[in-house]
Amino acid sequence: GDVIHRMLTATQYIAPLMANFNPSYSQNSTVQYLDNGTAFVVQWDKVYLQGKEDVGSFTFQAALHSSGRIVFGYKEIPVPVLRISASQHPVKAGLSDAFMVLNPSPDVPESRRRTIYEYHRVELDTSRISSLSAVEFTPLPS
Repeated sequence: GDVIHRMLTATQYIAPLMANFNPSYSQNSTVQYLDNGTAFVVQWDKVYLQGKEDVGSFTFQAALHSSGRIVFGYKEIPVPVLRISASQHPVKAGLSDAFMVLNPSPDVPESRRRTIYEYHRVELDTSRISSLSAVEFTPLPS
């Protein structure tokens, strides 16, 4: 997409594991989702890193519960996340939110300047992500 799309996706995400995955590498790779009314689950199943297919496939998921709980589950993480290269794509895990404001530009009256404000981020320690592990985020009572 355009610059705005890239900037928003860099600051607005729910990411159990963000990296340069290539779901088209194998016919066994899928990204599936399910919504049963109380939980929305997205699962990346047998996905490979672009250009590093030899390290093996990754299987993990994110579950968003209607109560506000978010659970990241990691079934197969074949290499330490710290060894995944970020040269082609950012490598991160966690939650982030932002908003965009359109302000009139003082120099050109008919144009608007877009400013993205990231107001909250929770980054996971990626050294702790491993096969058969999970992370649970629970909302504050407020």
